[in-house]
Amino acid sequence: MTTYLIGGGWNDEAADLLYGPFLAAAGPEPVVACLLIDEGDGAERFARFAAVLRKVAPCRPVPVLVPLGGVLDPASLDEAGALLVCGGLTPAYQDALAPVLAELPTLLAARGIPYAGFSAGAVVAAGAALVGGWLSQGTQVCAEEASEDLEEIEMRPGLGLVPFTVDVHAAQWGTLPRLIEAVALGAAPYGVAIDEDTLLTVDGDRARVSGLGRVHVVRVEGALGTVTLRAYRPGEEFAL
Repeated sequence: MTTYLIGGGWNDEAADLLYGPFLAAAGPEPVVACLLIDEGDGAERFARFAAVLRKVAPCRPVPVLVPLGGVLDPASLDEAGALLVCGGLTPAYQDALAPVLAELPTLLAARGIPYAGFSAGAVVAAGAALVGGWLSQGTQVCAEEASEDLEEIEMRPGLGLVPFTVDVHAAQWGTLPRLIEAVALGAAPYGVAIDEDTLLTVDGDRARVSGLGRVHVVRVEGALGTVTLRAYRPGEEFAL
């Protein structure tokens, strides 16, 4: 299955680049289930995503609103031809998906439903999901504003749609050092930090960058466990 990871961002000029491949993979005029954690403004946030999707291609977005502390019911995806997991409080998305972490990828594969993750939705696509935090053993590694209401860096089980850990809003929120720390500590196998208005398309054993920003790949290499970093521009690919 192809997985579409979006690092956040609302630049209108990037909309076709970010959502076009996902909607094309879903087929003509698909029903797009938009999963949102509803903290009281779910309808308004859904309307914003729906407007962008409709602008990019003919489709029928439908809201799948899960209240804070609630759990996704897979039956809510029965009519869906595509799934967009939206943004918001990342730990809350992991909470909502935790009971269906094994079931949901199987369901998507069986029905041929493409998955796109926006911000938090991109994070939880990983098997080892970096859901937040701004401290590592008490030392600051990123801005507290990017903490997702967590103190220490926290890893949780994700959907396992991609083999790497994901962080988002990389350039805009300064989250790359958090991902580097997670990889250096061995909490993540390797990592990908995605800028806003940037899409990483993961297809088989290759990943392709498009949009307006960069994708930053963090790996540990060599016998000494050296952490390496490389940034990829739009149009570039790398092996997983």
